[in-house]
Amino acid sequence: MLDLGRLRAIDALSRHGTVHAAAAALHCTPSAVSQQLAKLERETGAVLCHKDGRGLRLSDAGRLLAEHAALVLAAADTASAALDAYRGEVAGEVTVACFATACRGLLPPALTALNRLYPRLRPRVVETNPYEALQSLDRGRVDVAVIDDWREVRLHLPPGVSSTVLGEDTADLVVPADHALATAGPGPLDRAANERWIASPEGTICHDWLVRALPGLRPAYLVGEFETQQALVAAGLGVALLPRLARLTTAPGTVVVPVDPVPTRRVSVTWRTAHHQRPALKAVLDAITTAWSTRTTARA
Repeated sequence: MLDLGRLRAIDALSRHGTVHAAAAALHCTPSAVSQQLAKLERETGAVLCHKDGRGLRLSDAGRLLAEHAALVLAAADTASAALDAYRGEVAGEVTVACFATACRGLLPPALTALNRLYPRLRPRVVETNPYEALQSLDRGRVDVAVIDDWREVRLHLPPGVSSTVLGEDTADLVVPADHALATAGPGPLDRAANERWIASPEGTICHDWLVRALPGLRPAYLVGEFETQQALVAAGLGVALLPRLARLTTAPGTVVVPVDPVPTRRVSVTWRTAHHQRPALKAVLDAITTAWSTRTTARA
């Protein structure tokens, strides 16, 4: 009988490429991963890894075992989720990774409902960008990831991850109240291409979308918080493109200018497919979906 812990080690090495990355995914040290792999080699009587510089790479036998390990581990996760479903109790810890504006505009009503309905459920929240959220979900660090992407910058889900699209979030151009565009009415985004821009930092999906939408753009200010972006716009320092989920109110001294065609980002909730039967996970997904629906109805 092959040990599940050792199978997780070879699966992590196969999925993440290096011992250090596998250790990060498994929340342990690289030495512990190497020890598990060495024990697995003794257990199977096969050479599963070769030295590759200072690291390890899988042999042909290792890749074969890793393929089957992924199937075994998925079956074990499904069995665990089925047992939770059999018990039927909404309890335990569920960790949600979520991008910043959804943390502020979407999660508060969802978490409030969960605390009221399920006192034995312990939801946790980690604020992070969609790229890191999907990586954390894939590595098992979180149970749910609320992500956003744009039509021009689509995210690709890792194998074994499912998703539901909650809906679309519209973005608007926000300019100082005395700006020439403040009274111009709806128009194309590129009419603001030569303005001084306030944008999200490099490496974020909103920044990636903006520089694709306006090729050659070099924002003057790179700011992580949309509320801070609004404050800079209000001070007359530039213009910004703000999603409506991020803009719960319009800051004094600013004017919202609709863009035509309308830029939208897709908001989705994702989870590991094998865990879908878990009552606690279902409760969290339902609460997030309801919070989105309620918000959409209220803003309609």
